[in-house]
Amino acid sequence: MAGTVRRPEDRAAFEALAPGRAHARLLDVTDDDAVVRVVRDVEEGVGAIDVLIANAGYGLEGVFEETSLADLRAQFDVNVFGTAATVQAVLPYMRARRRGHILAVSSMGGLASFPGVSAYCGSKYAVEGILEAVGKEVAGFGIHVTAIEPGSFRTDWAGRSMVRAPRSLPDYDEIFEPIRAARQSADGRQLGDPAKAAAAVLRVLDLPRPPAHLVLGSDALRLVRAGRAAVEEDLNTWEELSRSTDFPDGAQIGGPALPARTS
Repeated sequence: MAGTVRRPEDRAAFEALAPGRAHARLLDVTDDDAVVRVVRDVEEGVGAIDVLIANAGYGLEGVFEETSLADLRAQFDVNVFGTAATVQAVLPYMRARRRGHILAVSSMGGLASFPGVSAYCGSKYAVEGILEAVGKEVAGFGIHVTAIEPGSFRTDWAGRSMVRAPRSLPDYDEIFEPIRAARQSADGRQLGDPAKAAAAVLRVLDLPRPPAHLVLGSDALRLVRAGRAAVEEDLNTWEELSRSTDFPDGAQIGGPALPARTS
């Protein structure tokens, strides 16, 4: 088992989880070359990466108008490009072996968006789109791809893993301040149990047809379903207008044939 940590002091703590079997590597996922080097080092020095769990990321809280573009870019650098770099680095090895399972931690905010975390939701929507397309590209190689969409869990996401944009516009106080206060008051009392989430992830690893989307938590189920229902309502309400933009003799393109998922 190999894992990456950001700080030297975390290396010993990780390896102490399973002495002799846990191997830690220092990594900043925003350093593309370092990601490739670490993956190669693990493949050559520890063993084949049959399962990748890409979980680097952090939260950025703030209404969109108050969020600087620099903070938005930093959010995407870690949450999107860090994940993409890691997935790209392992794919050549998995493809050569014709097996593997890639899992990346997205969020319920990657399937349903919420006010006050627009940058975070945007980054997770991007992760969802990448993973769903990659899963269809590599299915014929025996590689599975799963996006994990947790709800609120008792982790440090709302604590040290959260960056908060400074407040500057009173117009947003009414909608945003209750959201921020509720998130802060719930920190440490969230519904989700991280140990049960880990058990759920381990459960799908041995499945011949694991899910492309793994929603974790009853809160995530409720909110994602509500978000999806809203999209479905728009599709149904505006179906006639959607169809009105076609050429009458245009080619109906549904995309290339997709390979069947293999066991």
